[in-house]
Amino acid sequence: MIVRGVILAGGGATRFEGRPKGLELVGGRRILDRVADELADALGAPPLLVANAADAASWRPDLEVVADDQPGLGALGGIYTAVMKGPAPVVLVAWDMPFVEAALFRALALGLDGADACLPSSGGPRGVEPLCAAYGPACRAAIEQALAAGDLRAIGFHRFIRVGILPIESVRGLVDPATAFFNVNTADDLAEAEASWQARASSRSSGERTPARPR
Repeated sequence: MIVRGVILAGGGATRFEGRPKGLELVGGRRILDRVADELADALGAPPLLVANAADAASWRPDLEVVADDQPGLGALGGIYTAVMKGPAPVVLVAWDMPFVEAALFRALALGLDGADACLPSSGGPRGVEPLCAAYGPACRAAIEQALAAGDLRAIGFHRFIRVGILPIESVRGLVDPATAFFNVNTADDLAEAEASWQARASSRSSGERTPARPR
């Protein structure tokens, strides 16, 4: 099964201190570049970038850029655009997650065998992470049903499809959930991500096994 990677860059008004937050640096590299490279490594092709900003095409000229199919729908609108324009099946990830890794993307893609969507257990209050997940063709009609009912939750359409969950034990075997699903939403988050990245780099160079991670 061919699965395409998709990066969600949010709406055109989503800014981080005047700049799109995915263009901020963590460990000397833009978050967007880290996400794009991990997706390409996992799935064997450059990902699609879903972005509404007028200058989005200049962020990564090697990536195809598409705008939200139905703007103003938040995260659900991004998922819908991904399965519409991907085309499905897709593995998508928000562009403000600097610690995502190819191994997790591969596992999510494999999770579509026998399911219409595969989401990882996050180990957090939400239980799963819908913005780092895999979605198959059936999600298109399911999202349209949810939209018709006025349900804009990122997981509201799950009742219409077969949902597979990557257990937390499996997630932990691939990545650390505390870092993999960490979002950079504020300046404090960016500073925390940078500190974590530097701690990880230091632990690797010193041979330590337990790197620091965002709290």
